[in-house]
Amino acid sequence: MLITGFFGVLALVSWALFIFAAFAFVDAAFRREDAYRAADKNTKPFWLIILGIAAVVMKLFSVMSFLPVIGLVAVIVYMVDVRPAVRAVSGSRRGGPRSLRRRRGSSSDGPYGPYNG
Repeated sequence: MLITGFFGVLALVSWALFIFAAFAFVDAAFRREDAYRAADKNTKPFWLIILGIAAVVMKLFSVMSFLPVIGLVAVIVYMVDVRPAVRAVSGSRRGGPRSLRRRRGSSSDGPYGPYNG
């Protein structure tokens, strides 16, 4: 009973990692090619190949083997380093909280109040 539960948890972790890698792949596919060059990151085809291989490896191999760990590292690098840089260069299509907030005050106001220097 305990071993069956353990393998059930491993199956859920495997699916979660696959979905994470698939999300990163789809996100990389929808980003513009020139944004990768402008952000000084590797090219879009490079990241699509790396993330695609990572997703396939996470689906085919057990979480306990070594290859999914390498794929997970690649996905984390994309999500933590490449994705924010590419988004900053290309601009976000959706408006966040900053776009909803209007600035009030004079042009001499700093981030913490008026500048009196």
